Amino acid sequence: MRVETDDGVGLATLVAGRAEAPGLLFVHGIGGAKEDFTDHVDAFARDHRVVVFDHRGHGESDAPDDPAAYSLDRLAADTRVVIESTGLHDVRVLGHSMGGMVVRRLVLAAPDDVAAVVFMDTSAGAPPGLDREIVALGVEVARTEGLAVLKELSDELDLLGSPSYQRVLAERPGFRQYADYKWNAQSAVMWARMVEEIVHQPDQLAELATLRIPVRGVVGDEDATFLQPMRDIVATVPGAELVVVPGAGHSPQFENPPIWQKAMEDFLARVAR
Repeated sequence: MRVETDDGVGLATLVAGRAEAPGLLFVHGIGGAKEDFTDHVDAFARDHRVVVFDHRGHGESDAPDDPAAYSLDRLAADTRVVIESTGLHDVRVLGHSMGGMVVRRLVLAAPDDVAAVVFMDTSAGAPPGLDREIVALGVEVARTEGLAVLKELSDELDLLGSPSYQRVLAERPGFRQYADYKWNAQSAVMWARMVEEIVHQPDQLAELATLRIPVRGVVGDEDATFLQPMRDIVATVPGAELVVVPGAGHSPQFENPPIWQKAMEDFLARVAR
């Protein structure tokens, strides 16, 4: 289905599972797509109403040309529209990377609208350790030279790469083509605007201490950028737990699917009790 936002942007959305089942929403990161989680949709749809969607500027969703159409708050508002339009209730939400930043904004603004949260490979503020001069260079390249030239720079820097990601690229048939699809399906305008906001966003770690819903953190043990931020999040949110997925980098659902799925199933079962 296609969900339309209040500013007329269409969001490509997939829904699976019984309408009366508890909702489970997966929110992908920058440069991602709804297919980042479709390997697992059928399994989760046995007990949940599962929704995946492409953010604006990604995949099959609309991509406005105006940079002002993109922000973490705007994506959080889009996510709320997806929840409402698909009829999700008792919603469990997973936010991956930038998607975790979007979900953070969503739950801090309206904590009663979400039943439980999984923060995956994300942070409570600007990701630590990123060279802002290099980021600024990437933003300028995206704005002036486009995605093809930016990809050359991105591949050379490999800021979020890991041995496990390289293994999946080499071993899983079609995965490299999928990675190329995601890259080419995103908007250069979106990438430049969102990366700029991601590295300059305020830190909301202290605000996360106010959450009173079940929270689980999941992070790959090779994700050097987000390991400590994930530890900080679970140390701050009352009752939160952290699962460090072995043999995984920034996308453990691809890099160690059995351990990632078990971490999700165990958490969802606990929330259901």
